[in-house]
Amino acid sequence: MSAVSRRIRALLIDDHALFRESVSHALASEHDFSVLHCGTIAEGVRTVIQTPIDVVLLDHDLGNERASQFLPAAREAGFYGRVLIVTAWISDTEARRLVRQGVAGVFLKERPLNELADDIRAVVRGESRVDQRLVADAEPEKGARDQDLFERLNDRQRRVLRFLLEGLSNKEIAWRLKISESYAKAILQSLFRAAGVRTRGQLIRIALEGNSSRVLEDC
Repeated sequence: MSAVSRRIRALLIDDHALFRESVSHALASEHDFSVLHCGTIAEGVRTVIQTPIDVVLLDHDLGNERASQFLPAAREAGFYGRVLIVTAWISDTEARRLVRQGVAGVFLKERPLNELADDIRAVVRGESRVDQRLVADAEPEKGARDQDLFERLNDRQRRVLRFLLEGLSNKEIAWRLKISESYAKAILQSLFRAAGVRTRGQLIRIALEGNSSRVLEDC
């Protein structure tokens, strides 16, 4: 998706109504944003099922819920868009955990709104944006990313990766899984993001170097 060609479709999930309403209004005033908002993970999952969303802006602490609960629920529902954590505070350990789960970045609420807009645009372009104070601890080393890739994938992503290693095309993968070719492409793109790569060849190399035996045995 190009932010120039159409608006970035964002969903803000935050349990503080004043914050989410104010930020949603401010972002929507930008020429390239269309923003929805809600206060719970259940509402967020329903929204990404019903409405095309490019990026979810997700608070880490949602009262009785945590950001880590949204990610598996959203993936199970078929959402493979980007997720940017927008929070007042997060521990180094939790930031590391969320990055390894596949979030595109972590943004601290004390930063200016214009920087949030810039970070949203960046993650939609496929970049990662982790607050500089968390970079050293939150971003996994390349070896850790490779080693943990298989553990971060859901069942459908694992099957697509297996078929990719077998040399199947997107059309053939879609036929095997009984899904549309566009859905197969979306899952493949989610694998690219999870592995931090841009091409099928790079993804295959990482899978073979880090997890080939497990992928072939467990899928």
